[in-house]
Amino acid sequence: MRWIRITAVLIVVAAASATAATTKSSAARGRELFVKVGCFECHGYQGQGGGGPKLAPEPISYDAMVTFVRNSSRAMPPYSEKILSDADFADIYAYLQSVPASPAPNNIPALRDLKDSN
Repeated sequence: MRWIRITAVLIVVAAASATAATTKSSAARGRELFVKVGCFECHGYQGQGGGGPKLAPEPISYDAMVTFVRNSSRAMPPYSEKILSDADFADIYAYLQSVPASPAPNNIPALRDLKDSN
């Protein structure tokens, strides 16, 4: 009986350890997925836009974005849940939310110095 309890505890601890080891913050995982799924190809590595629209910082609402991603009929193909799970999409959205805004031009020394010299 004691052996069964010890085995059960070890299984639970091993499962929890495996989960903790593979779980990253959702924004960090979202950044990895953003690259892996290919979002960066049109939206840039930080969602700044390029061939596709700017997604970050301050992305549109989660509901609006997931609706578009799942049902796009434009240049971007739709990403069904088979291709991009809801959990993966939530992590990508967390990444987009985590992208900081660019500093104001006056806070960038080279630009401030350029402006002051003119």
